[in-house]
Amino acid sequence: MIRKELAADLQIKWNRIRQAMEKMGTDGCLLSIDVNLYYATGCIYSGYFYLPVEGKPWFFIKRPNGLEGEQVVYIRKPEQLADIFSEKGIKKPEKLLLEADELTYNEYMRLQAALSPKETGNATTLLRTLRSVKTPWEIEQFRISARQHNKTYAEIPSCYHPGMTDIEFQIAIEQKMRLNGSIGLFRSFGGNMDIYMGSILAGDNAETPSPFDFALGGGGVTSVPLGANSTLLKEGMAIMVDMAGNYTAYITDMTRVFSVGKLPGEAYRAHQVSLHIQEEIEQMAKPGVPCAEIYNISARIAETEGLSPYFMGTKQQAKFVGHGIGIQINELPVLTPRSKEVFEPGMIFAFEPKFVIPGVGAVGIENSFLVTETGLEKLTLAEENIIQL
Repeated sequence: MIRKELAADLQIKWNRIRQAMEKMGTDGCLLSIDVNLYYATGCIYSGYFYLPVEGKPWFFIKRPNGLEGEQVVYIRKPEQLADIFSEKGIKKPEKLLLEADELTYNEYMRLQAALSPKETGNATTLLRTLRSVKTPWEIEQFRISARQHNKTYAEIPSCYHPGMTDIEFQIAIEQKMRLNGSIGLFRSFGGNMDIYMGSILAGDNAETPSPFDFALGGGGVTSVPLGANSTLLKEGMAIMVDMAGNYTAYITDMTRVFSVGKLPGEAYRAHQVSLHIQEEIEQMAKPGVPCAEIYNISARIAETEGLSPYFMGTKQQAKFVGHGIGIQINELPVLTPRSKEVFEPGMIFAFEPKFVIPGVGAVGIENSFLVTETGLEKLTLAEENIIQL
C-alpha cells in the first residue's frame, strides 16, 4: 500500500498530525478527500485513511481492487467502520477529526453516525495548516515541477503566430505543457474555483471582473468565467500567461508577460515596479516575517509609484499579493493585509505583484519561492522582462 520511497516522508507527516492532535486533545483523524489522502498516503483511492493519536494508521478501501499491505481493510460503506473497529481492536475515538469544510453533508453525518464520537473537530483546518510547511520530499517534487515549468515558458514564443486569439494561444501553450509532462488537471481549494491548466489574459480582458477568487479575472467562456475569452491578439497588446506548473502533484505557480509589438511606456514602467516589489520582498522575507507585511510593503510601493489604481486589477482589485502552493494551487499562507501567519522554513508560496493598464492589459510578475532557514529561494527562473512576440 505504501511506496517504499515514501515511507520516511509519510512518517514525518503522520508525526506532525499526531502532535497536532495531542495538542487538540483529539483521539483520531479520518480523511477521505483526494488531496488529503495523497498527502497522508502518497496515493488517491476511494475510502478512508484513519490515523489514531497512538498506534498504526489504517487504510479502509472501497476502490480500486488489489491494494495490499499492513492495516488495509476493504469496505463497502462507512456504516461498517464501527464493526471493523471492534473486530480489529481499534479504540473508537471520543473526539474525532473529519474534513468538515470539504465533505458533503450526507457523508459527514454518515461518518458521525458510524463512529459516534462525543465530539467532532475540523480536519480540514488542521490539514491545510500542516500542509503549508513542506517536507524534504515535497520540496524535491516542487523542484521537478519548477524545472519543467521553466522549460515550457522558454518555449512560449514559438506558440505564437499573427492572427491568433488568446484561446488559440493558450491551446498551443497547453500542448507544450502536456508534452513536457504536465498532468493537465490542477487542484484548487474552495467553491467557484474551477480552472483548467491556467489563465491567459490579453488586452482589456484583464480588466474584466471574475467571480472566481484568483488574482486577476478575465471573461472566460460559457460556464467558466475566468481567463481567455477569444480576444484577437493585436499590436500594442500585453498578454499575461499564468499557466500551472503541474508536472508533479506539487504545483509551482509562475506568470510572465508577452507583448504583440511594442507597448506604451506606462506598461513597461509598471512592469519594472513589479520587479522592484519582488526584489524588495526577496531581500526582507525570511522565517518570522509576518505575511501581512509582504502585502503592505507591496501596496506601499505601488502607492508611492502612483500605481495604486491599477494594483492587482482595476474594476475589481484582489486583496492579496500571494498565496501558498502545494497539492492545491491556493494553499496557506495567504499574503493579505490581515494575514495572521508568519513565514516558517519549508513554506512554499507564489508571490504575484501585478498591474492592469487600461487599453493595454496586465503586466507584472509571479514566481514560486521556498522559505529557507535564512531567506527565500526562487524556484521559477524564466525570463522576467516583457518578451515581445
